[in-house]
Amino acid sequence: MNYYLDVLRNYAGFSGRAQRSEYWMFTLFNLIASVLLVIIGAVIHFPLLCGVYALAVLVPALAVAFRRLHDTDRSAAWILIGLVPFIGAIILLVFLCQEGTRGPNRYGQRA
Repeated sequence: MNYYLDVLRNYAGFSGRAQRSEYWMFTLFNLIASVLLVIIGAVIHFPLLCGVYALAVLVPALAVAFRRLHDTDRSAAWILIGLVPFIGAIILLVFLCQEGTRGPNRYGQRA
């Protein structure tokens, strides 16, 4: 839970680095929250509940993805490859799963 809260506290921090555990734990908690909100939205007849949540965490999700790419010594511009249908998402997933560079890189010290 601390990973999720740390990302939300640093919601607009697009510089620096994020380790794999920080990124993937945030993604896991985000997925769990989204599923719960879809269920709750269906029960209370408000299907947009999950969409409201998605908009609320859009900036923190982008920020942690940028920092994750920085940890692998890649520019945050690589996130745009995810816009390429199918193959772009696979390439981005591979980048996000790779181990970060050990020690300092051009984006700073490892957190």
